[in-house]
Amino acid sequence: MKHTLLIGLISVIGSVMALAVDPGAVAPSFKGTNVKSEAVSLDSFKGKIVVLEWINFGCPFVKKHYQSGNIPKLQKEFADKEVVWLSINSSAEGKQGYMPADKMAAKAKKEGNAATHFVIDADGEIGRAYGAKVTPHMIIIGKDGKVAYNGAMDSKATTKAADVATAEPLFVNALKAVIAGKEVENAKNKPYGCGVKY
Repeated sequence: MKHTLLIGLISVIGSVMALAVDPGAVAPSFKGTNVKSEAVSLDSFKGKIVVLEWINFGCPFVKKHYQSGNIPKLQKEFADKEVVWLSINSSAEGKQGYMPADKMAAKAKKEGNAATHFVIDADGEIGRAYGAKVTPHMIIIGKDGKVAYNGAMDSKATTKAADVATAEPLFVNALKAVIAGKEVENAKNKPYGCGVKY
């Protein structure tokens, strides 16, 4: 009996966690530290549009969007529209993609990363709260503090930089809609990329 109840409880908890990042749900709050050793919390950006980008510079799918200049260009473009952009690395210490803060900061600069903050999430708390499974995985949080988009950067799940120009820009379309106060189409879709190294 106890075993059955435990399985049921785990299923319910799993379902709640899965729903936590569905579009329309309140975005899970979090606190983290950026590569400059500064505290970063979601609560400090209340009333602003926030982008969460899961990143691992060793992932060829991430390289696609950095070597093409796609993500750095978007980070700069939307910063001018008062969007807060958080690049988040959830690789655990000792796992591929992890770097100490100083080396991560240097790598981010070399790759052209222009995010508002680059957050080190080595314990994986932020990544797990949002169900981040791959890099890149994109989340948009609206001014109301609710998840507006959860999905892929674009429609072509390849590692070819040339495909960026011809792919449907799912994330960009969603972000523009959020900025304009319009309904987001295809607000939840399957992100593609390398597995997050928790």
